Amino acid sequence: MTSVFSLDGRTALVTGSRGGIGRAIAVALAQAGADIVLHGHRDDLGEVEAEVRKAGRQSQRWIFDLSDTAGLPEAAAALPDVDILVNNAGIIRRAPAAEHSFTDWRSVLDVNLDAVFLLSRAVGVRMLARNHGKIISVASMLSFQGGVQVPGYTAAKHGVAGLTKALACEWAASGVQVNAVAPGYVATDNTAALRADPAREAEIRSRIPAGRWGRPDDIAGAVVFLASAAADYVNGHVLAVDGGWLAR
Repeated sequence: MTSVFSLDGRTALVTGSRGGIGRAIAVALAQAGADIVLHGHRDDLGEVEAEVRKAGRQSQRWIFDLSDTAGLPEAAAALPDVDILVNNAGIIRRAPAAEHSFTDWRSVLDVNLDAVFLLSRAVGVRMLARNHGKIISVASMLSFQGGVQVPGYTAAKHGVAGLTKALACEWAASGVQVNAVAPGYVATDNTAALRADPAREAEIRSRIPAGRWGRPDDIAGAVVFLASAAADYVNGHVLAVDGGWLAR
């Protein structure tokens, strides 16, 4: 009996798949049966590619800097057809709002929001033509909250949540499900500065009902669900995977 979570015969593109959450997602999708298009802005994907192939799946690499929003439509047009797109790549810049430079603001919005729209549009057009596809973007707790010293990141992640709902409203009837996962506080490079501050780390952990920081694998399982047939009637949803943070 075929599992409702099986991704056999599917191809998934995962942006920012070298490490952290992206790497965990790419490997989990491969373990569920999907072939993987690995993305990075540098060609340093050897370790995650080895994990994908260890799972018995095929892989290929797409090397592109997502901050190049002008060149993204043309680069995306050269990609193979994919059944699953995971918009995971992101950057963060920390500074008080009164000191937050427009350059940093623009850099974060370029990668975390503009590139998500451009890539979703480029891949989504082909999904619509085939009447099936899954687009899953990585949102954040800051899709719901304001955060501290990350105004650009917060604005972008609010935008990801809104874009997810907007695309779902237009594309659900054509068999394309568009959803997002919103990780809580996960131990990755993006949160290294927070975890290195003993007072801030303890403050954050004390507010998480699960009593611990998340791990990249915690997020990957939710993405496998949204990428599978089990989620065929899930549209425009932002799934919090946060150890209970929002319930607090």
